[in-house]
Amino acid sequence: MNIVPRDIPPRSVWVLEQAGVHPLLARLYAARGVTGMEELDDALAKLLPPSTMLGLPAAARLLADAIAQNKVLSVVADYDCDGATACAVALRGLKLLGAQHVDYIVPDRIVDGYGLTAPIAQRVKDSGADVLITVDNGIASMDGVAHARALGLQVLVTDHHLPASELPAADVIVNPNQPGCSFASKSIAGVGVMFYVLLALRSELRARGVFDATTQPKLDTLLPLVALGTVADVVRLDANNRRLVAQGLKRVRSLAMPCGIASLFVASGRSALVATTFDFGFALGPRVNAAGRLSDMTLGIECLLTDDPARADELAKMLDGINRDRRVIEGDMREQAMQIAESLFDEGDEPPPAICVFDPDFHEGVVGIVASRIKDKLHRPSFVFAASAAPGKQHELKGSGRSIPGFHLRDALDLVAKRHPGVLLRFGGHAMAAGCTIHEDGLDTFEQGLIQVAQEWLDAATLTRRMETDGPLAPEYRRVDLVDTLHKEVWGQGFAAPTFSEEVEVLSQRLVGEKHLALKLKHQGQPVDGIWFGHTEPLPAKVTLAFRLDADEWNGVRRVRFLVEGAQLPA
Repeated sequence: MNIVPRDIPPRSVWVLEQAGVHPLLARLYAARGVTGMEELDDALAKLLPPSTMLGLPAAARLLADAIAQNKVLSVVADYDCDGATACAVALRGLKLLGAQHVDYIVPDRIVDGYGLTAPIAQRVKDSGADVLITVDNGIASMDGVAHARALGLQVLVTDHHLPASELPAADVIVNPNQPGCSFASKSIAGVGVMFYVLLALRSELRARGVFDATTQPKLDTLLPLVALGTVADVVRLDANNRRLVAQGLKRVRSLAMPCGIASLFVASGRSALVATTFDFGFALGPRVNAAGRLSDMTLGIECLLTDDPARADELAKMLDGINRDRRVIEGDMREQAMQIAESLFDEGDEPPPAICVFDPDFHEGVVGIVASRIKDKLHRPSFVFAASAAPGKQHELKGSGRSIPGFHLRDALDLVAKRHPGVLLRFGGHAMAAGCTIHEDGLDTFEQGLIQVAQEWLDAATLTRRMETDGPLAPEYRRVDLVDTLHKEVWGQGFAAPTFSEEVEVLSQRLVGEKHLALKLKHQGQPVDGIWFGHTEPLPAKVTLAFRLDADEWNGVRRVRFLVEGAQLPA
């Protein structure tokens, strides 16, 4: 592993410090490209204007007309946390804005597959709906949208995924990644897109005289849901996404949130009063996601929709139980998948430039998580496949992939599809995560095709694991109050949580729980505790460590400790 300190532009640090930003935060922000206070202003008024998102005015008119005509609205959701929160935001928001008849359908991951399909469109029609609204899906649903339109449904597609060369023939499409859209935040999550649709709808209803500035409903009550879905979907936290997340976190910390989110904090053993992006990404998000992976995402959506605290507690406990089951299945699969992956190359050799793993016993609900674990360990674009459990689809394999910087996974799938026509039955996704379905006979062709693309696109530098850090930590910043300050900030994908690096002395080390390395370190002449979760290999007496700051409590006293993320061993 190469540990590489980030560049820290001194001019940006100076500008931020002059504006009153703490010197450590000024350094961290500058290293992440922040050049002035404007980018740190998280006020709602600083959000990008809805007027720049293509399709929003037309979407607002369509929905305002539907509400005025008392039409029945049906939301077609996705079965991950972004889709679940987007669905909850849609239903809660549309009802706030006057919709009398609004319901939802969420596809079953195994039976229905991803997105708006023709059978799902039929179910929406059979439910008595007049208007079909997709959230976090639909941009690739050509057949589903066409079928829905043929059935007489109006179709509004809201999505954030990358479109193909052809767009579905919906009445209106709202997606910042569609051609011609000038909305600056291309990384907004599906839940963020739906929130913007509601902002535009409220503006349209004001223009029609339904509300005025004093009587209009407050949509900021939806921001905790927007924040949860944005962080859980691991989209890049550009300035606009950081504002959405910061506003959501403020409301959660003041306990102004849907009771389902409050119950999820309790079920995961976290405190909403000191909520962090880490809580959203690693505690609440996985519990919502677990429903879509192993059970029925309706449980997750209902938890986010209910206003009954007792019901919310019950659903949150169920989600917590499903997540425990998910962890067991994932652990077994991960071990097996890692063995298969490591069998692809001899010990001491470099792994192939891309990894494909399949076993008939794998569960398709957790292939993405396992692919992520393989990618993290081997630093290669990784796909994990499972046999489809859908009726009549037994000869299909469903795969989920995770990538490394420098390898755009969806574009790679597109190239494999062009070079090997018919191998990919369906595919879609983003740069760092994508999914596909192939025929079981096509696995070898797919694997060779992906490896060929990886050989062409990846060089030795890209294939070497590189960890960017914020360099040395000054000893005066090794304080519990600064740990708390850092935890309150909005960190995530594309705006990485602070990780420091420097050479330390290892005073002692021991294994705890058979899989974690507990350390006593000397940092800048002072002793400090450290822990490296999931690592068992002993360290040399002097080593360069990459670490995050944390605080643990012992006998009522809180002390700083280092959470080790990686090590660069002496040459």
